[in-house]
Parts: sequence; structure tokens; C-alpha cells
Amino acid sequence: MKKIKIVILFIIGVTLANCATEKHKFPLEKRYWDLNDYRSSILELRFGYDDDENLPRFDDPNTRIIVEKLTDEQNYKVVLEDTELGTQHRNDIATKFFERWRDMNQIYTALDRKDNYVYDKEFLATYQFGLGLQMRYFTLGNDLIFENADDPNSSKIVNLTNSNIQILIDNYLAYLDQINKEDAFTPEGKIKLANGIDIYFGKLLEKYPDANYAGLKSKSKLMLNKSESVEIKNSLQKLIDGIDALKK
Repeated sequence: MKKIKIVILFIIGVTLANCATEKHKFPLEKRYWDLNDYRSSILELRFGYDDDENLPRFDDPNTRIIVEKLTDEQNYKVVLEDTELGTQHRNDIATKFFERWRDMNQIYTALDRKDNYVYDKEFLATYQFGLGLQMRYFTLGNDLIFENADDPNSSKIVNLTNSNIQILIDNYLAYLDQINKEDAFTPEGKIKLANGIDIYFGKLLEKYPDANYAGLKSKSKLMLNKSESVEIKNSLQKLIDGIDALKK
């Protein structure tokens, strides 16, 4: 009889443990997250956690996979880079991913009592996810404009697509605004912030070498003078040198 009680208590204990670990549901078994997965996961991360609960973070081995899945750029690349799909369809998907990202970018913005980011690396990972997404979003938008134009080389079309590229550059400028708050980041966060400049701004210059980067260069110089982080200053100088190399 005692053995039966022990077994029953053990089963109850296991059940309670499983309930605790399954409090927050994420489609971790899926290779790629689609728009519905992002919708449900963003809702859970923004509104499903109690105030005294920690959100998933890179430093937590139990929840790290959630952040990795959330910020995995392959989730949108698998669709947006599939040339077997139509440009209009991919553009529609890119637009919806962009809308999801704007909500996603609000997940890890919490500051502590010293105005430091509570989740600085996670915040930057979600931001950088958006930088890569925007590159494809605006490129697909311009591709669609060219496809639907009677004369893709007309001045009207060229001006329109160039304007879209300039909007993309201006959106990238907002990332550099984080340097104004670099004291809110941990040393690891500052390194991640600098790596974002190297990777995503480098791709921007490579993708659109003929674009107008005067505003970006001016902003980079201002941030270079303001920053006290060696890693960030090095990345900004590399960006300035890259812009100057385009002119040559």
C-alpha cells in the first residue's frame, strides 16, 4: 500500500513539473517559423509572462533556443529568397514579416533602475533580425516596381526606386542611435552592437554601392566622436572608410 502511495505521489510530482515547464508554448519542434508562429510567439513573449518572470535569454541554457528561433533569419530567408515563388507573393510575405518585426522589437526593451537594458543582447538580436529583413523587404519592393513598370528605365521609376533605397538607409541610421545609449549595454552588448554595424552596414554598402550615403557618413562621424567603446569606434571607422572607398 505504501508503495502505491509513493508511485502516485511520484506521478503527481512529474505532472506538476511538466506543467511548470510547459507554461509557455513555442513551436520549437519546427525547422522554420512562419508568420503564424511569429504571431503566437510574439504575443506570448510580450503579454504571457508575469512581471517577476525572466524572459527567454541567451545566457539561460533552458530558454536560449527560444531566442535563437525567434531571431533566426532563415525563417524569412527560406521564403523571400525562393526564386521559384512570384515576386508579388514574396513581397506580400516580406511586408507581413516586417509588421511582425515591429511588434517583436518591443519584447526586450525593458530597462532596470539604472537605465541599463535588462536584455541587451536579446534586444540587439531582434533589432539585427529586422536589419536583415528590411534589406530584402525593400529590394523585393523595388523588384516589383520594375516588373510592373512599362519602362523600368524611365526617370519616374528610377527616382521611385532610389527613394526607396534612401528610406532603407535612413532606417539603418536609426540603429546607430543606440550608440547614444551605449552605457545601457553590457561589454558583451557593445561588442554585439559593433558586430551589427560590421555585418549589416557592410552588406548595405555592397548591395547599393551607388546610393547616397552622405547622411550615414555624417551620422557615423558624430557617433564616432561620442562613443567611448573601442569596438564601436572601430566599427564606425570601418563604415566611414567603406563609404569613402565607394567614391573612389
